[in-house]
Amino acid sequence: MGILDKAKELGDKVNESVTAFSSDEVIANTVIKAVEKQEKVNAILKQKGCNYRVADIDLGMGIPPSVTFGVRRVNESEGSSE
Repeated sequence: MGILDKAKELGDKVNESVTAFSSDEVIANTVIKAVEKQEKVNAILKQKGCNYRVADIDLGMGIPPSVTFGVRRVNESEGSSE
């Protein structure tokens, strides 16, 4: 197998990965998992008396796919309602 054949094979695998990640079902499952993680982490932060919470979630549809969490400070009065 020549180098061009290997490059084509790698390109095909990357294309399949991007196509698979962009499916509606995969995106929905990723959102569900990310929100579940956000809720668990926020519960731990609240239990520890921390004034910070995971407030934002960004999904990056690249290679590799990424999930980024944004952390925000909450007022003490707001922290008791979460």
